[in-house]
Amino acid sequence: MLNDIDHESRIGRIVEFALLEDVGVGDITSEALVPVGQRGTAEILCKEDGIVAGIEVAGLVFKYSGEGIQFSPLLSDGVFSERDRAIARLKGPTSGILRGERTALNFLQRMSGIATLTRKYVDEVKGTHARILDTRKTAPGLRVLDKWAVRLGGGDNHRFGLDDMILIKENHILAAGGIVNAIQQCVRFIEEKHLNVPIEVETRTLEEVRTVLAGPPVQRIMLDNFALQDMHRAVDLINHKIQVEASGGISLLNVRSVAETGVDMISVGALTHSVKALDLALNLCSNS
Repeated sequence: MLNDIDHESRIGRIVEFALLEDVGVGDITSEALVPVGQRGTAEILCKEDGIVAGIEVAGLVFKYSGEGIQFSPLLSDGVFSERDRAIARLKGPTSGILRGERTALNFLQRMSGIATLTRKYVDEVKGTHARILDTRKTAPGLRVLDKWAVRLGGGDNHRFGLDDMILIKENHILAAGGIVNAIQQCVRFIEEKHLNVPIEVETRTLEEVRTVLAGPPVQRIMLDNFALQDMHRAVDLINHKIQVEASGGISLLNVRSVAETGVDMISVGALTHSVKALDLALNLCSNS
């Protein structure tokens, strides 16, 4: 992931800001208690089963938090860890390790929680052809990390932002005076601006699905909060002409049933908007 120059630069800025936010002008507790020049070792432990995500980001945190900290991953991003397993070791200035501890754990715990929940959804739909997608319901400023964690959990990314796909939703349809007008305006806009982006239309009823199918061609239809019976009917109506995404009210309890309707994608806001952090800890082992 960090081989991508743009993402590496963006993630580096996120890490620097997070450290500035936490450390401020200095870690005054460590300055008061840790002798100058003291060196130590530490381990990051996974305290519950889950998918590890954010190892590379944690490495950046310790790279920026103190000179000479050796960060040694014991697991790669996207790998399952059982409870009480060490996932990384650190060696270097004790003050630097403590300075980066909370920031590194914050990134690791959130990303690992997202990856772990995503894997549960992906496992639930195995054997169908449905793919699990995230949404834009991410923590402000952390979207690149949230969406990376989804991929590490086996999911796929929906659009990253407002500039890489046209997604015509309920409020757009109202503002444009109807679905057909909205689609026509978007098609003209793409042609005039010479854009190469797909168009997706959100629908709430079978009648709206029929309207989209009868209008200018689009690349994807979203079935928003459809009952399972209507979702089956919509998939039959669309009949593989374009991609179908299910969205709204998706949970681990019903995602399998949704996938079995034949939809191509299922978007789940809960992957990132209400994720439970994975329980991790950093333990200082010794001073040297």
